[in-house]
Amino acid sequence: MKNMKLLMSFMKGSRLLYLGSILCVWISTFITMASPLIVRFTVDSVIGNEPADLPAWVAGLLRSTGGVDNLKRNIWICGLVLLGINLINGLFIFFRGKWSAKASESIAKSLRDRLYGHLQSLDYDYHVKAETGDLIQRCTSDMETIRRFLAVQLVDVGRAVFMLVMALSIMLSMNVRMTIVSLAVAPLLFLFSFIFFRMVQKAFLQADESEGRLSNTIQENLNGVRVVRAFGRQGYENDKFDQKNTEYRDLSYQVTKLMALYWSLSDLIAMLQIGIVVVMGVYYTASGFITLGTFLVFNSYVSMLLWPIRQMGRILTDMGKTLVSVGRIQEILDVPSESQDPDCGKPPIAGDIVFRNVSFEYEEGHPVLKDLSFEVKKGETVAILGPTGSGKSSLVHLLQRLYDYKDGSVTIGGVELRKIDKKWLRQKVGIVLQEPFLFSRTIKENIGIAKRNVSEMEIIEASRIASVHKVIEEFDNGYETFVGEKGVTLSGGQKQRVAIARTLIQDSDILIFDDSLSAVDTETDAAIRKELKKRSKNVTTFIISHRIATLSEADRILVLDDGRLIQSGTHEELIHHPGLYQRIWSIQNSLEKDLQDNGQLVG
Repeated sequence: MKNMKLLMSFMKGSRLLYLGSILCVWISTFITMASPLIVRFTVDSVIGNEPADLPAWVAGLLRSTGGVDNLKRNIWICGLVLLGINLINGLFIFFRGKWSAKASESIAKSLRDRLYGHLQSLDYDYHVKAETGDLIQRCTSDMETIRRFLAVQLVDVGRAVFMLVMALSIMLSMNVRMTIVSLAVAPLLFLFSFIFFRMVQKAFLQADESEGRLSNTIQENLNGVRVVRAFGRQGYENDKFDQKNTEYRDLSYQVTKLMALYWSLSDLIAMLQIGIVVVMGVYYTASGFITLGTFLVFNSYVSMLLWPIRQMGRILTDMGKTLVSVGRIQEILDVPSESQDPDCGKPPIAGDIVFRNVSFEYEEGHPVLKDLSFEVKKGETVAILGPTGSGKSSLVHLLQRLYDYKDGSVTIGGVELRKIDKKWLRQKVGIVLQEPFLFSRTIKENIGIAKRNVSEMEIIEASRIASVHKVIEEFDNGYETFVGEKGVTLSGGQKQRVAIARTLIQDSDILIFDDSLSAVDTETDAAIRKELKKRSKNVTTFIISHRIATLSEADRILVLDDGRLIQSGTHEELIHHPGLYQRIWSIQNSLEKDLQDNGQLVG
């Protein structure tokens, strides 16, 4: 019931179109129901000699055109009337399809916009944990299921109900006993349809969820195709895909089997009902209880009567699948948007940054930052070193408010971080990740995307600072070179430098390089840092790296371990002080000397 109410709420704004479509359905159904009556009148009164039982207005119209005798002489008129009303019927069917299609497409577009917009507003943590393949399946396959139901089956509900009421009314007015005969097994068919609806809903849900898992497997494999090839994991990935594909096949087959069972049994019941009507109709006609025309009408109406009953089964089936899709989409819409204090402001993001006794955890009872305290002056370059899992990335996540700390205090220019508007803060804090994402567009578009109305000179200058300008110029199409999906045509170092250029375009007050120079050589690393130092006098910069050479020229170096700040100082101070930094420096320094010695020996 909840999902049904949700489905109705989605229709807001398009209900008039649906009402118009349903009205066309009713008129079309009325015309369809009238056709057998014309046939009955023709057989019994025009061809035969039975007295015509017609409504007063129809009888008056008939007398004004010469009466039944005129029709006997011009029986073609009956055929012309049938042709005319069927042409009119076709016109109403056209408008029914046009308006329901327009309404369904409008609803689908509105719902897609709403869903996509809501996904953009969700917490960073939601996207980290969610399976992308499943989200895509909900935004595409589930949306198509809803659109198809709204375009076809929903209007058919009105048609089925109206046809059922009309057929029963007319049949009862002609012959009660024959009507009862025509309804002998109809309740059985309806009960069967209802039971089937309950069974198939669960099967559709399982199949949809399996399709989501299959989509996620495909996407994951395609994203990691290089790793798969590099480690010769094709066989493992094939087996993994086959497992998911087999699961989806079996569940889809189960749905198909249920559908086949329903349609075959419903056909059997329907044919049984038609058989009963034919046998009893022949008997009643032969005994003079009903006329031949009435028998023909009941033969026509029994099919019309069975159609909406069977159609209700189909509608209920499709409704079951649709309600499953509605529920899956609503699961996303029910996720709260990223929260923010309504009192948050947009202060300048250019002051000192102060951490005071900050603790943070992703899961309760598992802290990743513990009682962290330090201060960064405006315009300083701060380097962060630490082993994997020490809390380096978590620290910069807090600076962008991708996550919010619960204990302690973080201020920028004396303003508590929680009191700064998230969107405003993220516009002022530029970040370059180790694995940067590039859009399937040109290099120029990827760099310029961070700033509206960016000039070509700004793009070139940012590329020069990122030491990628000369590389780009060597490409055949220069800045108009397409990078492919996720920048696949560029090397790891080139992608990182393009991402750096993109971040520099933003003119951020705070720059964060999260191990974003790991794929470039030491010479290029030094060149980029030199240019950044010349450019960013008033820009506070955080550099996360495992390479001591990258960290050494920072104004201050923070050393983290197990979420705690264990060392702090300049490069010169830390290499003379026993601790983690000195050990890493010694190891890297020793390796560099060995490489140099080996090079000299080889030379």
